[in-house]
Amino acid sequence: QVQLVESGGGSVQSGGSLTLSCAASGWVYDSAKYCMGWFRQVPGKEAQGVASVGSDGMTRYADSVKGRFTISRDANGNTLYLQMVSLEPDDTATYYCAADILDSYCRRYEFHYRGQGTQVTVSS
Repeated sequence: QVQLVESGGGSVQSGGSLTLSCAASGWVYDSAKYCMGWFRQVPGKEAQGVASVGSDGMTRYADSVKGRFTISRDANGNTLYLQMVSLEPDDTATYYCAADILDSYCRRYEFHYRGQGTQVTVSS
């Protein structure tokens, strides 16, 4: 069973930076075959895809975070990162790490596996 554990959330002021990490384990297949990504959710609102990285290394970002967030994955595919700079109050949400075996699902921010989430709070 794929397990994803996020860390790195916290509270920052507007304009600040945070880097989220996600430790992955329990891959059924070679880790390189999985795509991974981040999505976020605010209570009472729909989840929003933030960024994804395909099994081919291709990255995608939501328009709202382009130029401010960077997604990356370590060489063995077991750790996913989300570097966030120039944070804004609208970035406040619970951030979830997620993964799927199908790139087409990741591109739509539809993931079979997800972590428990880490809270990011940005104050003005």
